[in-house]
Amino acid sequence: YGGMGLDFSYNIAVAEELGNIRCAGVPMAIGVQTGMATPALTRFGSHELKKQFLVPTIAGDFVACLGVSEAGAGSDVANIKTTAVRKGDEYVINGGKMWITSGSQADWMCLLANTSEGPPHQNKSLICLPMNLPGIHVAKKIDKLGMRSSDTAQIFFEDVRVPCKNLIGEEGMGFTYQMLQFQEERLWGAASVIIPLEIVIQETIDYTRQRKVFGQPVLHNQTVHFRLAELATEVELLRSLVHRAVALYVEGNDVTKFASMAKLKAGRLTREVTDSCLQFWGGMGFTSEVLVSRLYRDLRLISIGGGTDETMLSIICKYMEILPRK
Repeated sequence: YGGMGLDFSYNIAVAEELGNIRCAGVPMAIGVQTGMATPALTRFGSHELKKQFLVPTIAGDFVACLGVSEAGAGSDVANIKTTAVRKGDEYVINGGKMWITSGSQADWMCLLANTSEGPPHQNKSLICLPMNLPGIHVAKKIDKLGMRSSDTAQIFFEDVRVPCKNLIGEEGMGFTYQMLQFQEERLWGAASVIIPLEIVIQETIDYTRQRKVFGQPVLHNQTVHFRLAELATEVELLRSLVHRAVALYVEGNDVTKFASMAKLKAGRLTREVTDSCLQFWGGMGFTSEVLVSRLYRDLRLISIGGGTDETMLSIICKYMEILPRK
């Protein structure tokens, strides 16, 4: 379908290298294209669907977005309300999606919708939805704290008709497919922050070496250089966790627990590193002129998007069987 036929570890290598871009919005947009909106289509979609949607997406001719989150259902995927009712050979879609990355420019959406009245984990399906159909309304481009180079949209669906052949895989399997997509999305997210954090630490070392306070460089204070050494160690540990999870995933293992751990650690570490380093920049860190302040804003999303820290903790607890079963 136009790809290179490489395993997922190459995807993660790309995610890491994109960290050299001096913002997080551009890598995130690429990550949606390669690791969030297309994995289910690649694994479970029909040949016809792949020709129609995957081929131009891989070629870069189509922009893809992922339609899961709603105003009342972010991390709580089972609680989405958007419906896709089968009528003849079409689905009629009603509802809305919120916080959709690339939503205002996407050519198609990997849409998660309720296709039956059954249990919430068994009544959902993934559908390839062209974004130029009648009844699709991009309500607004959301003004955000960070990731400002990436467009995020609120979208409504009003009696949108799409052919049933646009269903990815089996009807009712959408929740399961989306949980599998989340493994790749979360590993991508964790991998994408490694190099930015290393760059922030190195630039903080360089700045505090030349910035003098009370007659000596800020870096010469033990509390400063010890803290930077601690942060560098934490980033290296994150890299090791990501690489272990990816190696297991490539071998065909379920890495939900490790992907959740990596996503949790990445979210918390981005907050810790950017906050600590920004403090060492003093007043300059509070300006928009330096990378640390941009990443302070941009990377705050890691603890929220793709499943909050609290959701990751719940998943980890489930896999560790440390909570009573209901």
